[in-house]
Amino acid sequence: MIKIIPAIDLKDGRCVRLRQGKADDTKVYGDDPVEQAKLWEDQGAELIHVVDLDGAFQGKPVHLDVIHKITSAVSIPIEVGGGLRTDEDIEAVLNAGAQMAILGTRAFSDPDSLENVIDTFGEHIEVGIDARDGLVQVNGWVETTTVKAVELAKLVDSLGVSTIIYTDTATDGMMNGTNIQAMKDICESVGCNVIASGGVSTVADIIGLKNLNKENLVGAIVGKALYEGVVTIEQLIQVQK
Repeated sequence: MIKIIPAIDLKDGRCVRLRQGKADDTKVYGDDPVEQAKLWEDQGAELIHVVDLDGAFQGKPVHLDVIHKITSAVSIPIEVGGGLRTDEDIEAVLNAGAQMAILGTRAFSDPDSLENVIDTFGEHIEVGIDARDGLVQVNGWVETTTVKAVELAKLVDSLGVSTIIYTDTATDGMMNGTNIQAMKDICESVGCNVIASGGVSTVADIIGLKNLNKENLVGAIVGKALYEGVVTIEQLIQVQK
């Protein structure tokens, strides 16, 4: 079963969505992330994906107070990413109430430290792999590397990470469907759990992911389509039944 995971992206304290991760292509959907989180929980979400966009661009958490307010207001788990470059950053978001901390740029730039991080924080660590045309992107998606996403996935899997969140950045925020082939490639390259992200916007997208029949594909993050009212959490959950 693929868990439906609504997203809350934080920028200047507000709920926003970016197109393809571009900071200059932003749409604001609300001034109260806490109320948004409560709404997602009321609609049946079992997990919420929170990204500190300002943190991603600045290289350190910026919205710890908002994250704490969100985690205090809901009873479901929260996973948080964006600017977590040090162990202190990880501790900060976990102390703010997040159940999982998502490492992105650090997992790419300092993989040698990842094993120690996983030893220290265990299943509280997830690795976010963001890629365009199969190549890893870092630093808030502003830098495209020459490293293949599949190779990075294999590396972090070998180091013991429990979950990889794979985002196809070309489809993110576009509502044109997700990159099914890329998700298939990632799932087949690792033994750990995988969460799909980027372009998931319709019931058909969830069916497409489900039809891959990959046991380690455990979740799908949905953002803009929910905010735009194109689909509801309930409709996406129904596909699983």
